[in-house]
Amino acid sequence: MVFRLDERMLFPAPELAEPDGLLAVGGDLSTDRLLLAYQSGIFPWYSDDTPILWYSPHERFVLSPDELKVSKSMKQVLRSNRFRVTIDQCFDRVISACSAVDREGQDGTWITAAMKAAYIKLHQLGYAHSVEVWQHDDLVGGLYGVQIGTVFCGESMFSLVSNASKTGLVHLCESREYRLIDCQVHTHHLESMGARMISRAKYLAALQGEL
Repeated sequence: MVFRLDERMLFPAPELAEPDGLLAVGGDLSTDRLLLAYQSGIFPWYSDDTPILWYSPHERFVLSPDELKVSKSMKQVLRSNRFRVTIDQCFDRVISACSAVDREGQDGTWITAAMKAAYIKLHQLGYAHSVEVWQHDDLVGGLYGVQIGTVFCGESMFSLVSNASKTGLVHLCESREYRLIDCQVHTHHLESMGARMISRAKYLAALQGEL
């Protein structure tokens, strides 16, 4: 059963989500609702031609910084100082770049104009953060997400040159600010770096600082 949200600031229990993770439809992208969603293990994922859809997958694809695997070739890239990494220097540019990236199997982007505005506001309030990867003075990669306690809820990443987004992710892990990074969508390259599936129950425990 998929629930329809109204103006009340609440979500149904995540455990009631459909097999594909879809839990609810409707509502808005206000700061309070977004924060409540992330605190509850829920995130929005929709496109311009659909209402707002809220998901809570039965399993989460996550990366623990303590389990990060860096390949020999990637270690060489990091030692080469090919890239420079910054935090929260140009959130707007990172989210815009993420929205412009062509992704296999996707027609268009799920990062709508409304989503951009909502997450930029979260950033301005200190809840959303970006990692920027530079080559000389060019922004060549990066990622952004929402911080809930010691969990970084990753939203999207982009890379204009080889290994740029990986460099940003390694930097995020090595910052030791987070105990868990939610990668949301499974990819083989993230799996090769140590990401794995955990149950929703374990993920919710991590959000509460209990993992």
